[in-house]
Amino acid sequence: MTTTEHRLDGAAVRSKRGMMTALARLLRFPDWFGHNLDALYDCLTDLSWLPAGEHVLVWTHPEVLATADPAGYRGIREVLADAVEGAADSDRPLKVVLVAPEN
Repeated sequence: MTTTEHRLDGAAVRSKRGMMTALARLLRFPDWFGHNLDALYDCLTDLSWLPAGEHVLVWTHPEVLATADPAGYRGIREVLADAVEGAADSDRPLKVVLVAPEN
């Protein structure tokens, strides 16, 4: 199975809406993406517009969103975790890696 890495630089992502836009752009979501958590889950567990194989989302600087919009961060993290589980048996499984700054 091939693996495709998608790197999201979260240094400038300060809102849930901004994260939705960044994810939609990075993962080339279809035009029907509704920019809400349910639509995010639907897209992340589908990914049929991307090549088959594992897709790894590498999110750097997640602490920026966590600090600027704690509720938005929690919602996004919850959907990401659910989508990883929901897509596990598909031909396009999702893996998410959060990269926090080194202290």
